[in-house]
Amino acid sequence: MVIVMKTDSKESDIQEVSKIITSLGLGVHISKGSERSIIGVIGDKRKLGDIPLELMPGVEKLVHIAESYKLSGKTFKPEPSIVDVNGIKIGGKELVVMAGPCAVESQEQILEAAHAVKKSGAQFLRGGAYKPRTSPYAFQGLEEEGLKLLAEAKKATGLQIVSEVTSEKSVEIADKYVDMFQVGARNVQNFQLLREIGRSKKPVLFKRGSATTIDEWLNAAEYIMNEGNYNVVLCERGIRTFETATRNTLDISAVPVVKHLSHLPIIVDPSHAAGKSIYINSLSKAAIASGADGLIVEVHPNPKCALSDAAQQLSPDEFGSLCKDLSEISKILGREFKYGT
Repeated sequence: MVIVMKTDSKESDIQEVSKIITSLGLGVHISKGSERSIIGVIGDKRKLGDIPLELMPGVEKLVHIAESYKLSGKTFKPEPSIVDVNGIKIGGKELVVMAGPCAVESQEQILEAAHAVKKSGAQFLRGGAYKPRTSPYAFQGLEEEGLKLLAEAKKATGLQIVSEVTSEKSVEIADKYVDMFQVGARNVQNFQLLREIGRSKKPVLFKRGSATTIDEWLNAAEYIMNEGNYNVVLCERGIRTFETATRNTLDISAVPVVKHLSHLPIIVDPSHAAGKSIYINSLSKAAIASGADGLIVEVHPNPKCALSDAAQQLSPDEFGSLCKDLSEISKILGREFKYGT
């Protein structure tokens, strides 16, 4: 349930309503918009009993939320959220691009990739240190050593670091090195992991599962937000369908649907959707045209030699061409993206 306050309500009115709610063992989230404030009630609203909240000073009306997701839904917070990662704002007018190799392989590789994506305009360096793979015999990542190399690349370029965490232990380790956690498709409903990330308060890039509905995805985001971490950025990365021409089927419709249902920012991963580098440019443009707040793209100095997902990684030159196109498209759409350093 949300309590909509009047436009002329006072801060003391908001605090008095909140005091009653918390005294009953319920949680409170206050969202202050440009015109009015909304108080979200978190927990079993039956505890409110017959308390006439609607008659309290400053209260305009009570709105019961039909959706099972509360914190990530627009009823709870009508205005779009902007997630700030050390000054880089995701969800605002500027498009955000995260780029880098699927996996951190060596110092030389990650530094070369970092300088290349920085040169074309990326604000984040992505790179996997923990790599959950379909086969147990595939390259599993360098783990903490890979995180240290990412931190070294950040020091050299100034790029923010986003990297996947796969367990509660990896959250504890990665927290020292990364600016933003990534939750991969395989862990979208790993609720213990999501709770741990929620308690960390660090921004999180939250990917959609390959067979996860939008409703399930938003409900999973609740596990993070319910622990007090509202810095969640959603990421559409393709879903599993009967089509085999691409690795997954990019659900472009997920972008406007999420924008309609949720206040959270959303970016798109065309690399995992396509599985083939030749389609990434087109899918990236479609994603931005649909309203996505940015992209996360795989870029490798020498894709043919990549230890994982070689077929879907762009070369630095291909990524530069994509970023140049994005800078032109962004102007048409009323967004901003600066090509080049």
